[in-house]
Amino acid sequence: MYNVLIIDDEEPLREAIRIIGDWDRLGIEHIYEATNGRSGLELLGQHPIDVVMVDMKMPELNGIEFLRAIEKAYPHLLTIVISGYNDFEFTRQAIQSRVVDYLLKPINRQDLNQALRKAVDILESREQSKNKSISQNITLNMSLPKLKEKLYLSILDGSFKRQANTALLPLIGADQPGNRFGVIVLRLLNRDEIRRTRFHGDVDLMDFAVTNVLAQTSDERLSCFSFPHPRREREVISICTLAPGHEEHMSLLLAQVAQKAVVNLHGLFCMVVAAGVGKLCTDVVELASAYRDAKTLIHSTDVLKLEGESILHTVPRQMATSEEMSWTEQLLSIQKDAQTGQANRAKVLLGDLLKQLATGPVFRLQDADRLMREFHFLLKEAAIELGASTSALNQDGALEEPEHVGESDLSADFTSFVHYGQRLNRMLELYIAGVQHAQAGNQPFDITDIKRHIDRYYFEDIKISFFAETYFLSREYLMKLFKQQFGYGIHEYVQKVRMDKAKELLGDSSLKIQEISDMLGYKDKNYFSKAFRNYYQVSPSEYRVSLQ
Repeated sequence: MYNVLIIDDEEPLREAIRIIGDWDRLGIEHIYEATNGRSGLELLGQHPIDVVMVDMKMPELNGIEFLRAIEKAYPHLLTIVISGYNDFEFTRQAIQSRVVDYLLKPINRQDLNQALRKAVDILESREQSKNKSISQNITLNMSLPKLKEKLYLSILDGSFKRQANTALLPLIGADQPGNRFGVIVLRLLNRDEIRRTRFHGDVDLMDFAVTNVLAQTSDERLSCFSFPHPRREREVISICTLAPGHEEHMSLLLAQVAQKAVVNLHGLFCMVVAAGVGKLCTDVVELASAYRDAKTLIHSTDVLKLEGESILHTVPRQMATSEEMSWTEQLLSIQKDAQTGQANRAKVLLGDLLKQLATGPVFRLQDADRLMREFHFLLKEAAIELGASTSALNQDGALEEPEHVGESDLSADFTSFVHYGQRLNRMLELYIAGVQHAQAGNQPFDITDIKRHIDRYYFEDIKISFFAETYFLSREYLMKLFKQQFGYGIHEYVQKVRMDKAKELLGDSSLKIQEISDMLGYKDKNYFSKAFRNYYQVSPSEYRVSLQ
């Protein structure tokens, strides 16, 4: 199964691609969306993407800049260009050697699925050729650092097979019997704040800076290879290799490297981290166990003792076992009160829960993460049930900001227990505000209001987000309700109204096709003509002739 990313600033085009793509037949499992090249790069860092469909004209980071950015970072990535009529030939010339295919707007079903079939054929061909020489695989599909990262990750997650990867072992020094290995894991506690204030929101730049600091802590005795975990956005891993001759000092060296990294990250970027050092290994495969040890140490961090400063855990260390904490009944009570309009009581109950945690013997970081995830899940489920907007509560552990709320208010950062309590209270406030907005109207919501708006303003740039903000309802809820009521998706219905109106206007011979295009809200005559042909299988001119 493969994953596709669609990058285009026009929501109707992204919606159309989702509708007309033969995703199941092509073996495509997940479809991600981004509105510009910069957010597209962020998604590439968060998800395993196989094919990217990218528009050439976008705000912030356009298609050409995006393609240049991924050339080295993702050399294996397949791209399909989406281009307007006027810049199509320029695009073909500029990136001729990089793309799988070129799609001219507006996109039709046949062209889209042919292009996707080309990409899937290439991916399947790559899969079939995996047994070819390692050197050829490296050259064609990935850079050396990325290969090392993937190799280490396979070791850490337990999927590494020594026999199948013998040729790769020299890349990480695992072919030398005398080498020793260790692992340092960092949990970035104020990651969102530092990304925003020190790196202008650029995640890739921040990750580079952090790994660069870790690299500078290495010396001739101990070399470190560091990388952010691709599926855990607050985690950075550093694999350390010690050549023969310093075995008796390796525990001390590892602790020194970790301590230096923690100090440097705070001194350079004011970054607060919880760090754990795993046990020493004589075999690289044992790093999986060392990694689990380091994560366990980090998870054992007592949030009650966090005071805005970094903390380093080293081994060996005796850790007392503790029973898993339970707060299910309290969270359900908070959810019920918030859902039924008892906002003040819900806040009091949350305050009581936080007081209970604050007076306990210990509140581990692992428990803090679990509580935040469970609280977020209950609030989001309740919001969906009520049809309230969930735009501010859309991801576990990382809250996305609506336009009227500051990003710092929605971050999942916390560097102290007080800070942690503020995050939970902010989540509750956002949920309560969403419910109040959804229930605030004097008149009940009627889905036909949206249909009437489209019938009247079909020539405007109609966005589902406009309706979601107007009625304080989620985008998914509106789309589902409209489809159930009228048998069309919202963007499908906009297209139907425009095409019906186009037929009517083409019957007036005094109107030029360019004038009709303008009246229907299309950007230019060529865009309108192709949209009409895709819908009716004849061009506007041919249809007009058929009326005579």
